[in-house]
Formats: sequence, structure tokens, C-alpha cells
Amino acid sequence: MKVHSPYKSKGGFGRLLNALRYSAKGLDAAFRHEAAFRQELLAACVLIPAAFFVGRGAAETLLLIGVLVFVLVIELINSAIEAVADAVTLEHHPLIGRAKDLCSAAVLLAILFATAVWAVVLGARFGAWS
Repeated sequence: MKVHSPYKSKGGFGRLLNALRYSAKGLDAAFRHEAAFRQELLAACVLIPAAFFVGRGAAETLLLIGVLVFVLVIELINSAIEAVADAVTLEHHPLIGRAKDLCSAAVLLAILFATAVWAVVLGARFGAWS
């Protein structure tokens, strides 16, 4: 016997509208409640226009923008996992602590990768590695 969740959508155009609404709510929540997301978003707002001047061609520009979006996506996942963990308990639990540390490490790796990509492209663009 298959049980249907009342929380799952039915599909179609209404599902798309609901998904867009939920996504907007998620972005709003991240902006209002997550300082790290706001900081990374500010960096992206400065660096995305810069990518059009730094990138030499569409692929390079897309790469520069893509790594910034990647950082934001990882931060959203990190924030979601932390919110669920805090909903479970605010008391110290070693597994919840480990999950939060792993999420933090994922954000760090995304930021380091984005920094490396920007450094290589900037170096190639302005002659440091030509």
C-alpha cells in the first residue's frame, strides 16, 4: 500500500509556481537570518559584474560566476542543515556537532575553490601566468 504525503505537490504548472514561491521564501530566510549568506551574497554582487570584465570569453566568465553561485548554494545547504539540527536540539550532541562541522568544512572548501579559480583567471588575465 502506497501512502501519499499531504506535503507533496501534485505536479503541473501549479507545482512550478509553488516551487518558485518556496525558493523565494528560502532565499528571503537566508538573507534575513544568515549573516554568512549575506556576506557571501555581497561578495557575489561585487564580483559577478567584475566577472564580465575579467573573463576572457563566455566560458571563463561563466566559470567565475559559477564558483560564486556554488559558494552560495553550499551556504544554503549548510544553513538548512544547521536549522534542522537546531530544531532537533539546542543541547550539545556529538553527531549534530559533527554535522555542523562538516557543513562548515564544505563552505570553506567552496570558498577556497572559488578563490583559487578567481586567482588563476586573474593571474592569466593580467599577466602573472602568461
